[in-house]
Amino acid sequence: MDKQRKKIYLQVAALAAVCVLILIVGRILAGNRFEMCIPLGVMNIPEEEKIRISWENDREIPVEEMYLGGRDLVIVLRPQQPGDYAMTVLNSDTQEMMFYDALHVTALGTTHSMQSKNFTGDNAVIAAVAVFLVGLAVISILHFVRRSGPQLYSYDSIWAFGVGMFCAVSGLNFTYILVQRLLRINMQFMRFVYESFSMSGFMFSFLMMPVMLGFAVLMIVSNLALLRHESFRVQNILGLGIGFALIGGEAFGIWLILHDYAGSQLRIMILYTLQCVYFTVYTYFECILIGSVVSGLRAARHVPAPVQDYILILGCGFRKDGTLPPLLRGRVDKAIEFWRAQMAQGREAILIPSGGQGGDEPMPEAEAMGNYLRSCGIPERVILEENQSRNTYQNMAFSKKLIEEREGNANDKNVIFVTTNYHVFRSGIWAGLAGLRAEGLGSKTKWWFWPNAFVRECIGLLANRALPELIWLIILVVLFGGIATQVLW
Repeated sequence: MDKQRKKIYLQVAALAAVCVLILIVGRILAGNRFEMCIPLGVMNIPEEEKIRISWENDREIPVEEMYLGGRDLVIVLRPQQPGDYAMTVLNSDTQEMMFYDALHVTALGTTHSMQSKNFTGDNAVIAAVAVFLVGLAVISILHFVRRSGPQLYSYDSIWAFGVGMFCAVSGLNFTYILVQRLLRINMQFMRFVYESFSMSGFMFSFLMMPVMLGFAVLMIVSNLALLRHESFRVQNILGLGIGFALIGGEAFGIWLILHDYAGSQLRIMILYTLQCVYFTVYTYFECILIGSVVSGLRAARHVPAPVQDYILILGCGFRKDGTLPPLLRGRVDKAIEFWRAQMAQGREAILIPSGGQGGDEPMPEAEAMGNYLRSCGIPERVILEENQSRNTYQNMAFSKKLIEEREGNANDKNVIFVTTNYHVFRSGIWAGLAGLRAEGLGSKTKWWFWPNAFVRECIGLLANRALPELIWLIILVVLFGGIATQVLW
């Protein structure tokens, strides 16, 4: 385990300990005092002295205080014995039932309301959850911001940003709920708190809807422009698929929210649970997509310091006459630009064009790039061709081997790789898997090519983590789906 990840785990553990302390202190301070705050809404509210509490089966809990606060009825109970109790709040003049609840008191004096789901010390629970979510958001975002160098290229970056955003939205929501409960501004029931938590995915999706719809339109427009310039291939229509999937996902979510919930209790529970599970799944992929895009953009814009010993240029297809197409030429030109800027500061780097020979190519990609470097006036002494690799992983692994044959340990040297901007993040991950500590430098490409190609890279990243992503998704579905069922019981 690297030091940074260990530090994150320790911070999360410390945050969890603080939250447990909040729970313990909150429960101790609450004692056996149970406060019921009943919103009366549009009901005709009688005078306080005309409100009566009736208990069933001659089992009652002593009432310490009862008063009207605005349109809420506040009842403070002090249970003395554990057991089950049933209470009815009546208008003594009209005998009209204003509220009914079944209460359960544990041996520790904790009172649970079956109707509202409130329990003794519940505000401490809300506070602890709010602190944990906000704290986790801060830890995650700081973890993302502080990542530098080779640490930029990691699934941890995607997770840190995506999870940080989700926790920030959910944490602020819980903070808002806590303030409302403390000030007794409507929505006092814990049932609502469970509902709010189970629907965190919906809230996040609702807030992010303008961003995601804008991104979807960008994907569709850029993909149509791409198809005008490129041949029709499956990988060239991924942007269309993602764009329409995002729009369809938002539309289906709106339909679920507006769906008629009339029917049996079981039908309502199934529909509500389906709603929560859907938004959990949709939000999870939203967070991963957002994290991937932001991490990719950050990696693409990163410019390494001009202190490099080796500059690795990742190859791709070239023309049959040996000349470089714009995409590959852009990579080599970017490497040359960096090499010359560093030379102006008195430090010479070795250029490693990397790429083997494809079945339809007249020479290795490394040789074609090497020829271009020489034609641009780059001296032979700084060109070291790696001409055996067939993919990005081999680019990194085989280039590392060449460096080690010259230097010993490649990771004792400063190494960067140059590739097209959308490919930097994924290439950095492959460098890490090959054991090469390297930073990336991105070359520009046409605007209409970038979004589709970048999404293709994101899909490739997630495909490599299919199993852990599925496991996390199942955990989230069980968690939020389980909480959803508690709302309606």
